[in-house]
Amino acid sequence: MKKLLIISALIVFSISSMSFKLTDNQENKDNEKHLLGIKKLEVYYFHNVRRCATCQAVEDVTKKSLKELYPEMITAGQIVFLSVDIEDDSNKSLVKKYQVSGQTLLFVSNSKKVNLTNDAFMYARNNPDKLKSKIKKTVDKIMN
Repeated sequence: MKKLLIISALIVFSISSMSFKLTDNQENKDNEKHLLGIKKLEVYYFHNVRRCATCQAVEDVTKKSLKELYPEMITAGQIVFLSVDIEDDSNKSLVKKYQVSGQTLLFVSNSKKVNLTNDAFMYARNNPDKLKSKIKKTVDKIMN
């Protein structure tokens, strides 16, 4: 019984040590990417629980546009789309960080922030190609 306990403790310790090493390796890879000039873009769509057709269209058109325009960058993790419910308590720190009070489409890369909310709500349902064009211009400007 005592040997089993010792062996179990060693296994748990070994596994936890490996997970720390994996985390360190990921941080090193992220730092290397930063040093090589590879940028990361986070696209946030902040919304309420209840959403109208336009609110849903903003999210749908944005996700679809990013996937069509930048599939490699999405696969590589350089562009990340996040749909954020502002009413969910677990998102309060993110809402506070970006000072969001309602539906917002925000493109963030390091210190650069571009708010496309007005364009998104103007074009998502009636002219999605125009919104796609605005998204492309924004991403290209931030990532170059």
